[in-house]
Amino acid sequence: MNNKPSPPKLLLRFFRWFCHPELHRFIEGDLLELYEERMEASGRRKANIQFALDVLLLFRPGIIRPVQQPYLLNYTAMFKSYFKISWRNMLAHKLYSAIKTGGLAIGIAACLLITLFIKNELSYDMHYPDSDRIYRVLFEYSYHGEHGFGVATQAPLAAKLTSDFPEVEIAGRLNPYSFMGAGGKEVRFENQQSSRYEEHTAYADPELLKVLQPVMVEGNLHRALSKPATVVITKSKANLYFPGESALGKVLIFNEDNKHPYTIDGVIEDFPENSHLNFDFLLTLSEQEFWKEEQQSWLNTNYFTYVKIAPGTNVVQLESKLATILLDYCTPAISAVLEIEPESIQENFKFHLQPIRDVHLNSTHTDDMLASGDIKLVWLFGAIAFFILSLASINFINLSTAKSANRAKEVGLRKTLGSLRSNLVQQFLAESVLFSMIGFLVGVLLAWLLLPYFNSLAAKSLIFPWKQIWFVPSIFLVALLLGVSSGLYPAFYLSAFKPAKILKGSMRQGSGNAKLRNGLVVFQFGITIVLLIGTLVVNQQMNFILNASIGFEKDQVILLQGVQTLGNKVATLKTELLKLPDIERVSVSDYLPITGPEVKRNGTSFWKEGQKGEIQAMGQLWQVDEDYVGAMGMNILKGKDFSRNKGFNREKAIINETLAQKLGLDNPIGQLIEKNGGDGGNKVEIIGVVEDFNFQSFKENIGGLCLIIGNSPSIASLKVRTGNVSHLLPAIEEIWNQLSPTQPIRYDFLDERFAVMYGNIQQMERVFFTFALLAVIVACSGLFALAAFMAEQRSKEMSIRKVLGASVSSIYFSLTWGFLKLVLFALIIAFPIAWYIMQQWLTDFAYRIELAWWFFGAAAFAVIGITLLTISSQALKLSFANPVDSLRNE
Repeated sequence: MNNKPSPPKLLLRFFRWFCHPELHRFIEGDLLELYEERMEASGRRKANIQFALDVLLLFRPGIIRPVQQPYLLNYTAMFKSYFKISWRNMLAHKLYSAIKTGGLAIGIAACLLITLFIKNELSYDMHYPDSDRIYRVLFEYSYHGEHGFGVATQAPLAAKLTSDFPEVEIAGRLNPYSFMGAGGKEVRFENQQSSRYEEHTAYADPELLKVLQPVMVEGNLHRALSKPATVVITKSKANLYFPGESALGKVLIFNEDNKHPYTIDGVIEDFPENSHLNFDFLLTLSEQEFWKEEQQSWLNTNYFTYVKIAPGTNVVQLESKLATILLDYCTPAISAVLEIEPESIQENFKFHLQPIRDVHLNSTHTDDMLASGDIKLVWLFGAIAFFILSLASINFINLSTAKSANRAKEVGLRKTLGSLRSNLVQQFLAESVLFSMIGFLVGVLLAWLLLPYFNSLAAKSLIFPWKQIWFVPSIFLVALLLGVSSGLYPAFYLSAFKPAKILKGSMRQGSGNAKLRNGLVVFQFGITIVLLIGTLVVNQQMNFILNASIGFEKDQVILLQGVQTLGNKVATLKTELLKLPDIERVSVSDYLPITGPEVKRNGTSFWKEGQKGEIQAMGQLWQVDEDYVGAMGMNILKGKDFSRNKGFNREKAIINETLAQKLGLDNPIGQLIEKNGGDGGNKVEIIGVVEDFNFQSFKENIGGLCLIIGNSPSIASLKVRTGNVSHLLPAIEEIWNQLSPTQPIRYDFLDERFAVMYGNIQQMERVFFTFALLAVIVACSGLFALAAFMAEQRSKEMSIRKVLGASVSSIYFSLTWGFLKLVLFALIIAFPIAWYIMQQWLTDFAYRIELAWWFFGAAAFAVIGITLLTISSQALKLSFANPVDSLRNE
């Protein structure tokens, strides 16, 4: 028994493979002798490593086999022959080749664009250092039938998280809310009167910078925002306001009355596009004069809290420990004011930690007033990319197997002359890879050309990654894999033909694998039908939102912004505007039934007078003027509007139907309710009830709302009588310039703002339509090629039928019915799938359309019509053909 130690067999075989036959026996003996010596001296592990190095060093000219070996030449020539034959086949069948490569190009272009989109969406907030340890605090509530997640937390929370929990390294606050002057501000230089509106402003703690660690262009990250009246700005804004010079120490005037100077003590790199935070100005919260009394309050929730946790922290356990915050701080404060049982607070309120990487895609039902994506949209895009590429691959497989008769004699002759099946498989795979490579080349160019359109479709600013080192190798590898995977079945199918049957003519020509081919056609049209139904449903839901009775009049309302810069001239502006005959009402209030820049929100709690702990409701408290209800066209169901006599309006309120219902007020007029917050006292008398209207989104149920008279002077809403607003705007601008000659006028329209609220739905509608169109094009191109092939194969059969007296209509029906059956099968399969998918999508909307039969009927009619149009040209051509042309050679 030979117990000699042996080196790794794989390395030994590799050496024997590349070493020259005349040398390897001598060199191998020396290698084995050295290996034995090293085994005794250093052990097996080191001996194996040294043996591997020796083998690799021997792989050099003079030792390796000569590269001019006959088998290598034959191998190279063989592959050259494969690709040459493939190229000739492509040129010989131009229609089929164009459909194969064209379908692949469309699928690849769609897949590549969607891949760029998904990569961008999944990369959000990954750029922060230690992003895997950064979390945003969420506040979950479930109270009086309302359930949801909020990000607005109490002012003292950040400090308590740092002091009470060793797992939290640091915590910082952000306040983007417009009621503190954030969310959009007028900005000017210290020595100038004119200002520029900057939409992306917020208040922040110095600790927030330490959590996020943005790149500092100027200043010190650890000292920025630590002093009162300081601000950190982005590099782009520094270049805009102070081109060619340092921004540090410069002064900008902020705030709603344009009288608050802030010193710049830091410049950071711009937040990238793939960040859920996109602020250009971060004003310090250090010793901020706004609402000083709430800094120790556990009732007011106005701050976003971000934390960085220590490495190795168990987040689930830390979340459970956060309940002590509720127990020790929130419960005593809430119970003292609202007389709610402590047990109820513990059961219905919870703190959660949301990874910063999840904020963009998993905040659909979180009220953070920030632009966000939707993980469902990412999955939708990914599924569509897969299906479009599948359609193209199916075309390739179908056309390859359908054309089997044309390749059968070639296969028979090759096998008769000695070709192995493996050689034939290689031939057909080479052909498939060639198609794939050409399709990828065209697809990449097509994607590059369509990228601007796709950016507008997906509301992105994607760029093509030509310079990325991974791009070209990845494209080549995917093209190779797609070519091989798409060609495997046709290669093995075609190479399996028996030469005896082929050359005797006993094989059914063109039979291919009809069951598989038909199944793939059904799959193609099933996908197309689902996309068509999805397009119809999304379109109708969007129309429902934009045209539904929403409880207020969004049309013919101009929103004049930046009104607070007029100071004590706001009343004069209102008076002068009302003098214009085409202006019916003017209301000054920042609380609007839409979301967007400068629009305020103020959530609070309400209860019946003296019944804090019995029936309570959560809702919005809006400060408006006496013209608000009329300017917005709201419908007063009970009671009356605010009076022109401002003294009468003190401690009066108008509520909506939902708030009245939540408070259990059957006869609300004259009733007293109490509220937590707002100007003046906490007790108000209800003088009117307005019809419910959607002031958030159709995805949410209508919440409670209370309108009170108060000061909120940033936006003036102008209700106009004329449909020709363009002629009215110059007159409005003239009045504005008289009152504020140094401040540019800014305005937009309420109906446009309303539509922007549903931009993601409009985006989904465009996505469905575009890719449904692509699916139709790819599926129909394949169907057309199959129809042309079937017409070619059945030409003699149809000619014989025609000679025997068959009518044109019967021949046409015979040719088309086979394809129509496949479409009917696809309809049967696709209908329940489409119904389920769209039913799930519509559940996101509290106010939605119902899935009607006509969605499915319209899709069926469209698909059947498209199918008939696609195959009719070939069917009619054969139906009217002269049978003599087909039978003359028989």
